[in-house]
Amino acid sequence: MLRPASKYGIAGAITALLALTGCGSSSDDATGGDPSPAPATATAQAAAKDKGPECVGEATAGGLHVLRGGGYRLPGGGGVQYDTATADGTTRTASLRDGASYADGQKKQTVRAGQQITVSGHAYKVSQVCSYRVVLAPQDAKDKAAAAAAPKSLESKGGEADNGLCFSTNPSVLAAAAKGFPAKGSTLSVLRNGGVTRFPTGLSITVSYVDTKTHTAGFGANCAAIPVAMYKDVRVGDTVEFAGVLFKVSGLAEGVVRMTRTGA
Repeated sequence: MLRPASKYGIAGAITALLALTGCGSSSDDATGGDPSPAPATATAQAAAKDKGPECVGEATAGGLHVLRGGGYRLPGGGGVQYDTATADGTTRTASLRDGASYADGQKKQTVRAGQQITVSGHAYKVSQVCSYRVVLAPQDAKDKAAAAAAPKSLESKGGEADNGLCFSTNPSVLAAAAKGFPAKGSTLSVLRNGGVTRFPTGLSITVSYVDTKTHTAGFGANCAAIPVAMYKDVRVGDTVEFAGVLFKVSGLAEGVVRMTRTGA
């Protein structure tokens, strides 16, 4: 929930990046490998600002949160990625790609809130489309139950063994992930040159670039050997999500991204 190359999509060069995990206090670990994609080249040209709306639709209880630029291993097999976001000031759509991580030739589809879709052979309703996530509600009772199943342990083992921590709607998993972040209203700082900010339940977050000319940044997360989020061209005031917890980007400086927790 909470343990992400072209600049605007998911690239094959992205290595294992979070999903829904992140228990314990964060730390800046300069010894670990950088799980994020290579930093984007800084440019003086202003990055296009998302026209909004931020979200369309309502997040369904028990829905799967697929984070922008990242992938999600689905219950029952297969996976899905939130490839790109589009908004025109009135409506919002998302491009979804089959598969939990990028590969050539994957099926893509553009979706809107309220739409019924099939992903990796399983039926879902798109309950919400946001700039930072897509929420998919499983339509099969077995898939819904599998997503909500309690893991054997809340301790991270690494790799696919953390699937039950990183891709889960179970309340105990979500609560454990939420405890790993600063309290609501407090700020989480992630250093560009500080290596990987890790969380005991498997989530890791890395800043890939901060562009002081365009006042934008790119940062993402890995969990269970999957790039679960990759937010690019993010600005101060934008909303992002890690392991089911919402943050507002509150500061961008050369070498650091600051995010204030807004979600419980």
